[in-house]
Amino acid sequence: MMSRHRDPLTKDLFSWEPPKVGVGYSADVIGRGRLDNKIARIVSHALRDAREDKGLSRAEVARRISDFLGRPVSESMLNKWSSEGSEDHRIPLDAFIGLVHATGAREALGFVPGEFGLTVIEAEYADLIEEQLLFEHEQEVAARRQALAARRRARR
Repeated sequence: MMSRHRDPLTKDLFSWEPPKVGVGYSADVIGRGRLDNKIARIVSHALRDAREDKGLSRAEVARRISDFLGRPVSESMLNKWSSEGSEDHRIPLDAFIGLVHATGAREALGFVPGEFGLTVIEAEYADLIEEQLLFEHEQEVAARRQALAARRRARR
């Protein structure tokens, strides 16, 4: 019997996964414990991803954050912000935004809303979600109208 060769141009239908809609790091990255430790882990992970995926050193990230903020940010500040043991140094909000801008670690943006049970989504999905909510509302209104019409007919 002849063996079947797979066509390299044909996509594997079973390998498809839906696109990630929400933005954020997994619970494995954030971990447990105190809030300041979670934030340090996120900063550390963003810096690690920037190094591994984009080849950005901490010094380069610090330079990019400095340029973004218009004030100096040093590599040692990044080291302190990313250390769970450095209790006296927390990343300020503007520097956190600068970190996301400098590293491209948009996943970090999901952390704060996630603490409140909310999710950050890609902007391209916002209209789709609103459209679905409107569709569901229209169905509720139609069902209510049908119930009222049935009640009216039953009284005749």
